[in-house]
Amino acid sequence: MKARYRYRIYPKPQQIQELAKAFGCARVVWNDALALYDAAFKAGETRPKDVDKIVITQAKKTPERAWLSEVSNIVLQQSYRDLSQAWSNYFNSCKGKRKGAKVRKPRFKKKQARQAIRFRTGGFSVHSCSVKLAKIGHIPMVVSRPLPSEPSSVTMIKDAAGRYFASFVVEAVPQPVAKVEAAVGIDLGLNHFAILSTGEKIENPRCHKKLLKRIKLANRKLSRCQKDSNRRKVAKLKLAKLYCFSKDSRTDFLHKLTTRLVRENQALAIEDLNVSGMVKNRKLSRAISDAGWYSFRSLLTAKCDRDGRHVAIINRWEATSQKCSVCGFHGGKKELHVRSWECLSCGTIHDRDTNAANNIKVAAGLAETQNGRGSECKTTSVAVRVEPSTTLKSVQLSLF
Repeated sequence: MKARYRYRIYPKPQQIQELAKAFGCARVVWNDALALYDAAFKAGETRPKDVDKIVITQAKKTPERAWLSEVSNIVLQQSYRDLSQAWSNYFNSCKGKRKGAKVRKPRFKKKQARQAIRFRTGGFSVHSCSVKLAKIGHIPMVVSRPLPSEPSSVTMIKDAAGRYFASFVVEAVPQPVAKVEAAVGIDLGLNHFAILSTGEKIENPRCHKKLLKRIKLANRKLSRCQKDSNRRKVAKLKLAKLYCFSKDSRTDFLHKLTTRLVRENQALAIEDLNVSGMVKNRKLSRAISDAGWYSFRSLLTAKCDRDGRHVAIINRWEATSQKCSVCGFHGGKKELHVRSWECLSCGTIHDRDTNAANNIKVAAGLAETQNGRGSECKTTSVAVRVEPSTTLKSVQLSLF
């Protein structure tokens, strides 16, 4: 399986200039090639041929693009190949030939956005504490863990906060860990990030919400700065650092949580949430995005594949919040403010989230209910509440 290993690098001032040149040249090649593709598409023509020769080989001979020769040709070729692949992915996605979510059309790259260039084998080499790049030299690198194999490519990244990273693609062999007998169902939420079928509730770190006041203040200061001024650059960098700190805190939390869950359980079950649809709710979109549910699922699935664990994804339409996890009785839809309820069949008082986690575990086939699905008695007299029970009154219920 392919894996990525990312390390922090600290280029010297001269190397920062060389990297800036490489970022700029790769961006120009991408934009020039995309302009040719767009012009041919609008004219109703097929994809033009020999675009790489036009935007790289022939462009170097012109006075306007002569500076393309100052960087490694590997960077320029990879930039064009990435665009060609992105263009093909877009049209294959539109025609239904590509599985997964719809891919948007490639866009022109900006100088102020995240910058990245890619070196293939022959353009770089990895050493004990550095990475050597063609026409740039050795860049000091913090190696937090050894690479499992020789990398096939490396991507040099500069984020919005001005930090530099080296991301290596390697071939990693899955190494299953020792088997355990435990299995767990996981219900994701906002008050608590995750509720386990064991009854444990994991607090939501709310990384973005904790910094929201500082982010709003930094945004106001940025809006008051004059365009292209030095103060605006400082204010923009400060805002970018706040966003990066929020993102890094969330990523650290998700990695630690998923690692613990995978190590402690042999089988895990989660719900297939429609996150892209849920974020359209203007009242909950910020909180849902701050939680990072999709990233949690991606990390959990990848680590289960790596460690030889089993992960089950149940249908999003499974009524996990409406069924009793003990007898399986369907108690009807409940409003979000109802956090606990009493089963009308067996009389068990449930915590809403813990009951949902248990139902997820049952739906995945990792556990069975105590009394099976349903009760043996035809009718029963129980105390009923409104959702499904907040006002007590005795009624005769027909369960079948």
